[in-house]
Amino acid sequence: MSDIPLIDLSQQFENSDAETRIAEQIDLACRRSGFFAVRGHGIPEKVIDHCWQVSHDFFALSEEEKLKVKMPFAGYPYGFAAMEEETLSRSRGEQAPPDLKENFSAGPKTSPPAEISADEALFVFSENQWPQEPPDFQQAWETCYEAMSLFSGRLMKLFALALKLPQNYFEEYLRQPISALRSNHYPALLKTPLEGQLRAGAHSDYGSLTLLFQEEGLSGLEILNRQKEWVPVKPCKPDIIVNLGDLMERWTNGHWVSTLHRVVTPDSKKASSHSRMSLAFFQQPDWDARIECLPTCVDPDGTAKYPVVTSGRHLMERFHSTVLNEPQFITKREDRQT
Repeated sequence: MSDIPLIDLSQQFENSDAETRIAEQIDLACRRSGFFAVRGHGIPEKVIDHCWQVSHDFFALSEEEKLKVKMPFAGYPYGFAAMEEETLSRSRGEQAPPDLKENFSAGPKTSPPAEISADEALFVFSENQWPQEPPDFQQAWETCYEAMSLFSGRLMKLFALALKLPQNYFEEYLRQPISALRSNHYPALLKTPLEGQLRAGAHSDYGSLTLLFQEEGLSGLEILNRQKEWVPVKPCKPDIIVNLGDLMERWTNGHWVSTLHRVVTPDSKKASSHSRMSLAFFQQPDWDARIECLPTCVDPDGTAKYPVVTSGRHLMERFHSTVLNEPQFITKREDRQT
C-alpha cells in the first residue's frame, strides 16, 4: 500500500465479505498514515460540483463584498476569514508567519446543550454568516453539509468494524455533532512569502475525521509519513481524501494516527500564478462527547496513553490557538512579478 491508498466503497453493502475487506483496508491505512482516499462514496457529483462552483464564485468577489460576511471577531467560528488571519502551526505551539489563504466556514443548525456556558455556546452554536452572492450559495452549502455529514457517519460504522466494535458503536457520540464545512482558497502569490510562510502550516486536524475534496493538479498538500518524509497528496474530486483527527488517535490509544499535514507554496512562477481551492468537512462529535480509550485499544497492561477530553472543549482550545488577534510578523516583503 502507498502512504495514501485508494479504497473502493462501492461493494460495501453487497455482501459481508466485501465489508470485512474494506474494514481491514481502512484499519491498515489508519495505522500506517491516518490518510486514505475513497471512491464509490455515493455522494452525488452534482452536490459536490454545485458547492464547489458557488465557493469559487464567492472567492472571486471583491474583498469589500466578501467582508460583508466576515467573522465578526477573532475566534468566531463561521463566515469569511481574510488572508493571513490564521496560523495553523500555532495549534502545535509553533510560531510561524500567518498562512497564505482565505476561507469560508459554516457549522451545524442546532441549539446548544443547556449546561454549556455562553462563551462555549458562542463558539460552536453561533449563527452562520451566509453571503447574498452567489444567490444559491446557502442552498448549495447546506445540501453539501448534509451529504458529507451522512457519509462521515457511514465511515464511522466502517471504523467501528475495523476496530472490532459493534457497527453502531459511535452513534451515541454523534447524536448532535458539531461538524463544520470549510472552503480554503489559496490565491495566486503576488509577493514573495516570508521565510517559513506556507499556504497552510503543518498541523493535525482536531476532530474524529476529515473529508477533503481537492481539484486536479498540483495542490501543495503534503503529509508527514512514518519515515519523516513530506509526501504529496494527489487524489482529487470526485474521490474523497479521508484523514483522521486528534480525537480518533485518542480514541484508539495511538494505534491509529492523526498525521501532520501542510500546504506548501509552489516552487515555480507558473504554479504561483494560479490559485487553488479545497473543500473540507470536519466531523466533530457532540459537544459533550467524552473521548477516552476504546475497549479494544487498551494497552496489554491495561493503560491508556491519553487523558479523557470532551469533544467541544478540545476543539475550542485548538481552534483559538490558531487565530491571530493582531499581526505578529511585520517583515519587509519583496514584490514578485507573476
